[in-house]
Amino acid sequence: MVHRSKAEWLRRYASFVVILFVIAFGTSLTIRANLGSSPISTPPYILSLIPGMQFTMGQQTIFMHVLFIAIQVLLLGKNFEKRQFAQILVSFLFGFYTDLTMWMTEAFQVPFDMNPLVGYPLRFAELLVAGAILAFGIACEVRCDSLMLAGEGVPLAFSKRLKKDFGKVKICSDTTLVCIGAVFMFIFFGEWNWKMIGVGTIVSMFYVGFMVRVFSPHIQWLDRIFIPQKERLAKTRETASGEWGNHLVITIARTYGSGGNAVGEEVAKRLGCPCYNRQIIDKTAQLMGYTEEYIAENEQKISTGRLWELIFADSGIPKSLNPSKEDAIYVSESRTIRGLAHNGPCVIIGRLGNWILRDTPHLLRVFITSGQEYASKQVAEKLHMTENEASRKIELVNTGRANHHWHYTGKRWTDISGYDLIINTEKVGIEGAVTLILNAASKCQ
Repeated sequence: MVHRSKAEWLRRYASFVVILFVIAFGTSLTIRANLGSSPISTPPYILSLIPGMQFTMGQQTIFMHVLFIAIQVLLLGKNFEKRQFAQILVSFLFGFYTDLTMWMTEAFQVPFDMNPLVGYPLRFAELLVAGAILAFGIACEVRCDSLMLAGEGVPLAFSKRLKKDFGKVKICSDTTLVCIGAVFMFIFFGEWNWKMIGVGTIVSMFYVGFMVRVFSPHIQWLDRIFIPQKERLAKTRETASGEWGNHLVITIARTYGSGGNAVGEEVAKRLGCPCYNRQIIDKTAQLMGYTEEYIAENEQKISTGRLWELIFADSGIPKSLNPSKEDAIYVSESRTIRGLAHNGPCVIIGRLGNWILRDTPHLLRVFITSGQEYASKQVAEKLHMTENEASRKIELVNTGRANHHWHYTGKRWTDISGYDLIINTEKVGIEGAVTLILNAASKCQ
């Protein structure tokens, strides 16, 4: 559990109450688009539509969430975090918010029998707006990092108990809820109804997760609400006076085949400081109890398919609670990198060093790249393969690094605002790149 003062916890819990309303409002507005509900809302929404049903959607949601909490306790036993029992209160509050926001959004209900040329564009527009509101609420919930909804807690509990990747468990969980909703729909209504489970259900799965990634990098201002001013100022003074010295740290991000490793090693040699590359893997492996080969195989490598899986699956879980292998490695490597940079001047190659150390006062962030043909020749010669094979490998590695960067920073890997110096080794060569970095480094201290 993260160490926080009572005042900070109180602020976070109070903020969570407000954030919960935003999530409920986005969920209700999604339903009003008449294109289907979000996966987590499908069973209670369909049950609430049964003719003669005395329980509202909010009440059905409470029943479902209480069941989810019971499942978590059974699965985790003593490992169920005590503060998460507050999910019971959260469930009742969320149920109340659900009924309240369903009433508030009633005027935005798009008639299902409206002219398709007008109705469908209007419904999709409302769905996108609703999804954005829901995503903003989820992004704030993750940033708040205090409690979670029971619907997110269940797949997390299964993931921990079964020792399975959270992303895959979350996909199975959402799919199961939609299937349960479909069963209810056929039992009580005898036919498929696109207003209950429709295009909006599928769109919500992907669009909301994507929008959470869009919002997440831009809500750091919430910390002003979550953390008392005195504690924020104290932390700032502590960081300025003690965490970082006056030594220079150089980070080098590089496209594959551009010679970035060679440049970094030569710069470190001439500055008389260590260059950390493979050493980061070794230290991370020691911290996590994994082999160096496992870390090397899984770090900085998020395929496009895996990226979409992560976007789809883990948007509602804070990094501190998400047990995915990518997050575990990232967190551990971040600690390793900050520890190495704290010890003295050094050169750090790759692994989001420019992002992890962005609060370092004497930091030079370098990005090294080259043309495709140049890189292909370098890789082909080094690995003894054809240039076509080298080209495919370069594309695969660079895609993995770009996805990894975007997943953890919400920014493009090649965004120049993330670097102080960008060098094309095809134009200036390795020696020229080293000279440029040394010149820039002399002005950073």
